[in-house]
Amino acid sequence: MSNDINQTITRIAEIIINELKLEDVTAETFDADLDLVNEVGIDSMDMATVALFLRDEYEIQIDEDDYPKLTTVRIIAQYIDNKRNSNE
Repeated sequence: MSNDINQTITRIAEIIINELKLEDVTAETFDADLDLVNEVGIDSMDMATVALFLRDEYEIQIDEDDYPKLTTVRIIAQYIDNKRNSNE
């Protein structure tokens, strides 16, 4: 289980790094507990873009009302894990 969540965290970090063109950071060095809005600088448009990639990648629905709750990579990974497990 924790290995799956760690893989999800790494993949989410890769998506965020690529989509936001973050420099000097890799998925392995990205702090999964950084606040994406206050510390990374993600705005609502960035979050919508990331959410679209995550929806396609993990084949889940991400409700727009949930965006404000998705504040860290770890929280996003747990959200995805919960969505995937509830769809089984």
